[in-house]
Amino acid sequence: MRFLSALFVITALALPSAANKAQAADAPKPAHGLAMHGDLKYPPDFKNFDYANPNAPKGGTVRLGTTGTFDSFNPFIIKGTPASASGFMYDPLMDDAADEPFSQYGRLAETVTVPDDRSWVEFTLRKEARWHDGQPITVDDVIFSFNILIKDGAPFYRFYYGSVADVTQTGERSVKFTFKPGENRELPLILGQLTILPKHYWKDRDFNKTTLEPPLGSGPYKISEFEPGRFVKLTRVEDYWGKDLPVNKGFNNFGEIIFDYYRDANVALEAFLAGRYDYRSENASKSWATAYDTPAVKKGVLKKEEIHHDRPAGMQGFAFNIRRDLFKDPKVREALAYAFNFEWSNKALFYGQYVHTRSYFQNSEMAATGLPGADELKILEPYRDQLPPEVFTKEYNPPKGDEGGNIRGNLRTASKLLREAGWVIKDGKRVNEKTGKPFVFEMMLVSPLFERIALPFAKNLEKLGITMSVRTIDTAQYRRRLDTFDFDMVVSTFGQSMSPGNEQRDFWSTASAEREGGRNIIGIESKAVDAIIEQLIAAPTRKDLVTACKALDRVLQWGHYVIPNWHAPYDRVAYWDKFGRPKVTPTRGNQLFAWWVDAEKAKTLADRKKGVN
Repeated sequence: MRFLSALFVITALALPSAANKAQAADAPKPAHGLAMHGDLKYPPDFKNFDYANPNAPKGGTVRLGTTGTFDSFNPFIIKGTPASASGFMYDPLMDDAADEPFSQYGRLAETVTVPDDRSWVEFTLRKEARWHDGQPITVDDVIFSFNILIKDGAPFYRFYYGSVADVTQTGERSVKFTFKPGENRELPLILGQLTILPKHYWKDRDFNKTTLEPPLGSGPYKISEFEPGRFVKLTRVEDYWGKDLPVNKGFNNFGEIIFDYYRDANVALEAFLAGRYDYRSENASKSWATAYDTPAVKKGVLKKEEIHHDRPAGMQGFAFNIRRDLFKDPKVREALAYAFNFEWSNKALFYGQYVHTRSYFQNSEMAATGLPGADELKILEPYRDQLPPEVFTKEYNPPKGDEGGNIRGNLRTASKLLREAGWVIKDGKRVNEKTGKPFVFEMMLVSPLFERIALPFAKNLEKLGITMSVRTIDTAQYRRRLDTFDFDMVVSTFGQSMSPGNEQRDFWSTASAEREGGRNIIGIESKAVDAIIEQLIAAPTRKDLVTACKALDRVLQWGHYVIPNWHAPYDRVAYWDKFGRPKVTPTRGNQLFAWWVDAEKAKTLADRKKGVN
């Protein structure tokens, strides 16, 4: 009996050991990167991204122009207007690859570990990671960063990371994020985007206040000089701890980056053409068509290029604030869309450079076209009674205008819709038939460039008896009014990635509509939209993600929440001839910070400018 008892004890002890070995064999393994769906493009021993030149020379100065002003180096809170340079000072846990739909590779993180169900993610930090003061970057910094951003950061962070249940230290250099129940396959990757802040720096400072003290960072640049509202100079950190990482090879080549601030876009353009700064991403079609007809361009001293890309265009449009009683009726919103004549605008104002946008996932496989297929219907059917019937029966397309400006037919359609919604004409003015209140609202702008587009739209609305005033205000006031939803209509852009996910909550969810500073500026509160967003986030495969995006797209399209604007499938860039750049352009388009200063070109540029000015 004693022998059998001993044998039993030995066997009993051995069984857990075998089970542990089997469990360990099935345990997820640390990896150098993580893909949203499918496999990674780059192997563990990759040296650099294909769209970067690992031998790019370092040094030189690039001056960039921006408009408005700044009063803070804290871009993480809703207070103040942060400087354009704020993001260059910090490292995230991982970096996105610009030539994959959504894949990340380690930066601060040496490895990333996730289970098959993606119910948690664990990052192991690189032991060589350092702050600019020489102190190591620790797990404490990661936990502090997450908690402070959730607690005191802009509302965006609470939506983006809202499914995280807990964050704990699991080793000397490892940290684990555990998620709330429910499918959220994107969450490990968006945690990889988490900016890490120094706990020891912020412990004696108020994170919730604006500051013009250049903060302590860890990234490739730090602020070396600035003048509030005028310029910020970043200087490359020569002993930057991460300069030889594969994700950084061929990037961060400029010795100095200077952001010069200009009063408005027109002044900024004039300064660029005069050679005051070096590189410009042009977003005004009129300027692109007419302003660059200069000797400098003709002689090649000033380069002008259209660089093709394959990234989703998203949606830009005149966005309604449907919190306003005036815009609560979808029929009213639909009616106003008939007063925007894109075809005339494109010919008369944009020099034929644009395509009319129709989808919130424009220029991608995720855009809804035709009628919903069987897979989409599985998502949409449970909410049929909450959705416009057109979601199931029609393909959405914005109203088609006329290049010559004659949209009488469209205005008749608009007038009919307005009458059906209870808005009638009285003494030449559109008024509510019950209250007699006139149809009057304001389009709020942050740039005078849009006035030339908004004012013709206002003239068309006048023909419907509607008064739309156009008001351009300064950046700080615009941001505050946007954060507090104190507007009627704005021009807004809802950018989309190649792998949409948690940010859709911030764009469209009920919770975001109710939170100051949320990005659901429209004010959409729909149980159907909320549910479809969650299915999109939980999509286990690329096919499922595409299907959910199409379903969401249809619901947004037929909600008439915006009057769609336009897009172009290329980046318009102009630059003075002092740069070199990689031969490869990735799917996401031009990557300025993979460019470098060509010393020989830079040396002669001043003399070449004299010959054309």
